[in-house]
Amino acid sequence: MRPNQAFAVIWLGWVISWIAASLWSAPTESRVATWRAWAYRAFIIAGAVLMWRGSADATPAERIWHVGYGGGHALAALALAGILFTWWARIWLGRLWSSEITRKQGHRIIDTGPYALVRHPIYTGLIAALLATAIAQATPAALFGAALIACGLWFKARTEERFLKAELGSEAYESYRRRVPMLIPFLPMRASGRT
Repeated sequence: MRPNQAFAVIWLGWVISWIAASLWSAPTESRVATWRAWAYRAFIIAGAVLMWRGSADATPAERIWHVGYGGGHALAALALAGILFTWWARIWLGRLWSSEITRKQGHRIIDTGPYALVRHPIYTGLIAALLATAIAQATPAALFGAALIACGLWFKARTEERFLKAELGSEAYESYRRRVPMLIPFLPMRASGRT
């Protein structure tokens, strides 16, 4: 299998399985304001379009660099590792997961498993997989698209943290924030607890 085919299989498999798993979720009790949801989605949608165009329209001459066959497979393996990390987090979260920023019935702070490494492991895994994909595509559009999606996921994570802090209690969530980095595992935490 060629690297570009491997990336296609990885992403298609993730999208199909993620949509199917969205049916397994607890009832929603409250959600973030709609305008905030569209603010981060705009970055994600624009980035996804650019990444797709960066892959679909690229010619070898437009690439900034060439990773080669072995490099392409190594980057596909990194993308797969990121996707598997998202699935570990998704399974660990269980019925508390939602594609939107919501408080589910029985919501609580999860701070074990992948959530002991980072507060947003699904976003961490996606960003790692996106960056590996963009580096393999090596086009300005793909790299800019990955950066836009990463910014959108960062904005979503910040919005989610404000929402959960209000919904689950400031003291409990702040304690978690002081102990666990936001997106980058093993990142030293500053004394203030802010990342």
